[in-house]
Amino acid sequence: MKMKFLALFLSAFFISCAQVKKNDVEIIPTQSSFSFETIFSEVSIPWALTWLPDGSMLVGDKSGEITLVKGEQATPISTGFDDLYLRGQGGLLDIITHPNYDENGWLYITYSSTQGDGDGGNTKLVRTKLEGSSFTNTEVLYKATPNTTAGVHFGSRIVFDNDGYLYFTIGDRGNRDENPQDITRDGGKTYRLNEDGSIPSDNPFVNEPGAKGAVYTYGHRNQQGIDLHPETGKIWSHEHGPKGGDEINVHTKGANYGWPTITYGVNYSGTTITEETEKPGMEQPLYYWTPSIAPSGMVFVTGDTYPEWKNQLLVGSLKFQYLELVKLEGEKIIERKKIAENIGRVRTVKMGPDGYVYMGVEGKGIVKIVPN
Repeated sequence: MKMKFLALFLSAFFISCAQVKKNDVEIIPTQSSFSFETIFSEVSIPWALTWLPDGSMLVGDKSGEITLVKGEQATPISTGFDDLYLRGQGGLLDIITHPNYDENGWLYITYSSTQGDGDGGNTKLVRTKLEGSSFTNTEVLYKATPNTTAGVHFGSRIVFDNDGYLYFTIGDRGNRDENPQDITRDGGKTYRLNEDGSIPSDNPFVNEPGAKGAVYTYGHRNQQGIDLHPETGKIWSHEHGPKGGDEINVHTKGANYGWPTITYGVNYSGTTITEETEKPGMEQPLYYWTPSIAPSGMVFVTGDTYPEWKNQLLVGSLKFQYLELVKLEGEKIIERKKIAENIGRVRTVKMGPDGYVYMGVEGKGIVKIVPN
């Protein structure tokens, strides 16, 4: 019996090894040490989530609807976003508060917009203030061009760094051959602005003729997760690959992350995009998922509510409908763990001011993770 067990074990081991790809890390099954509490269910695709100082939540639906949730009370917000372009992956995208919201009351929002020339839309960044149940004093900080009727790859996520700079992402808008590698064009980029929308004088391409001065990094496909590392202060993001090749990247000023010149993914049809996975002058991902998990939303865990997760990364999976814990040693990924299997398409993940992790799950709403 022992010999038979050993033979089965070795067989399974060698099969597993044969299937391991270059950047695979073992994913550990879910353990039932958490419960999930639905906080607000009246939202279909909860892409955006942030909190105000009084503990109330602003919940954004891709449809463009924003709701102020405080306890049992839910108040629809009049946004004034008459130019919202709702198509495919486009719609209302991200919402965050200014780090000094108590003092200035600014909210920052990205959404796909028809503003400008041409049919269709592209990603737009605004800042606005909430007065009662309406946005006021709305200012356009950035609008990507050109408009296009493509319904894919708008991005978009927003984060502030410790120096007060604002970063936001725009996907390649489905035009991989022209946008990501060209710093004179929008799309496939991470952008950096001052809080008022002006371009920092030390941005990497401000002195390049014809370049988009707001560009901070380029060569991205479609980044739908971004956060600030709580210890190093570095900007981390993840992006959708095509079929395979989703990436986690640590941002370096002016760096080229390779899409589509290098990639670990292939076309959805299975055909080759490129044979190149590395090239001089192009960054390697910190980690890549093969097969794709379709990552959306990510957050570093802070506080003491989940001691084993502290300073670790949580990433939502649209494709496999779970939350993934990505455990780190410095900038090395050592373990992956499923936290909420079969919960639904996890669209966003945020740390709440109460120290709990909240997920925006399509068709379910805002879900709080509570340790048992």
